[in-house]
Amino acid sequence: MSPRNLEAKFRLDNLALAEERARKAGYERRAILHQRDTFFVVPNGKLKLREENDPAKLIFYRRKESGPLRLSSYDIVVVAEPAATREMLSAALGVLAVVTKERTLFKRGNIRLHLDRVEGLGDFGEIEAVIASGDDPERSRAAVDELLTTLEVDSRGLIDVSYFELQLNRDSKA
Repeated sequence: MSPRNLEAKFRLDNLALAEERARKAGYERRAILHQRDTFFVVPNGKLKLREENDPAKLIFYRRKESGPLRLSSYDIVVVAEPAATREMLSAALGVLAVVTKERTLFKRGNIRLHLDRVEGLGDFGEIEAVIASGDDPERSRAAVDELLTTLEVDSRGLIDVSYFELQLNRDSKA
């Protein structure tokens, strides 16, 4: 069985305030990551090459359409030659979108909080509850809801699409 996570994404007006609230709730800053995600055209799921401070990774994920709190399963492969891999996959599959962001990663238990500054889109938060194999995702929903409350994000503020989909929507309106 592929690893899974429960995810919530939302716009933020103030990254510093979100960080302060997260720290008070016991979340620890783990890293500042500079990420470039290249999304490729695939017949199902989503495939992206993530290039960041750490080794690059090829990530394939599938989401159940469950509204703003989304359950995903994913597979990750470390990529030794990201530039060559990006060129090969671009030629073979085509590029859907490229998303560049600065991500500040916080963690508490199995919950990851990402405070993201996304190029061309603005500031966002993303919560990921990593679901252990055989565990019920509903057990992590309370922790996700607690963090949303801490950050003062209500369910109407949740976004049910990926950054690249927001980017494509913005570009189609321009």
